[in-house]
Amino acid sequence: MQAQDVELGYFAHPDAGPSANLVMIHDVWGLSEHARDLACRFAREGFGVLALDLYRARGKYEITNPGEWMRALSDPGVLRDIQAGIDFLALARPTRARRTGVVGFCMGGMYALLAACQCRGLSAAVPFYGLLSHQHGILHAPEGLDRRLKPVQPVDAAPDLHCPLLALFGDQDEFIPLADIEQLKQRLTEADATSEVVIYPGAGHAFMNDTRPAAFRPEIAKQAWARTIAFLREHLA
Repeated sequence: MQAQDVELGYFAHPDAGPSANLVMIHDVWGLSEHARDLACRFAREGFGVLALDLYRARGKYEITNPGEWMRALSDPGVLRDIQAGIDFLALARPTRARRTGVVGFCMGGMYALLAACQCRGLSAAVPFYGLLSHQHGILHAPEGLDRRLKPVQPVDAAPDLHCPLLALFGDQDEFIPLADIEQLKQRLTEADATSEVVIYPGAGHAFMNDTRPAAFRPEIAKQAWARTIAFLREHLA
């Protein structure tokens, strides 16, 4: 496996060349060592992975209020970054694979869902515990959101899904109530693309994050990883 920093983020790929590509989108905390480790794990499974750094133009930054930080991000701007990542992988010599998927975690899961509904050139999407609603939870603002930054809430974008989707959640997620997940399931029935929504009993937010002992659920993470790899291989082969 090889990995290096590139203009858009962190690029990892197997030595022999991948069978498919992935754009990976980090959580609110940025392109952390955990995010880089996840990119390398995908690369060891045979994928060429561009882990985007959505904050690369910000220089030094500090996140003290993750909800406020996310509400101030431009969703159209992030989707342009994701599209740039898809286009990068289409041209990158070591990873000139035929198909590209998108995967994301927490905030990145939200953007993976939005990308699957709005970006060109995607053949599969896997959002892990992606935020779904602007009406309540960490993205809600009593005074309302700036619609230039947040033009559509993720659950309302779902009918525009244009590639196969595997969405993974925990039933104890403090940021994503079960009612939001049920609404997502309903809205996905309006889409032309296939979808599967999986809810893991006993899991909360960030159940894949092995750097957060209170959140990490090893057995559930193992199951979710195996399901993800099988799904990506099925749809990106």
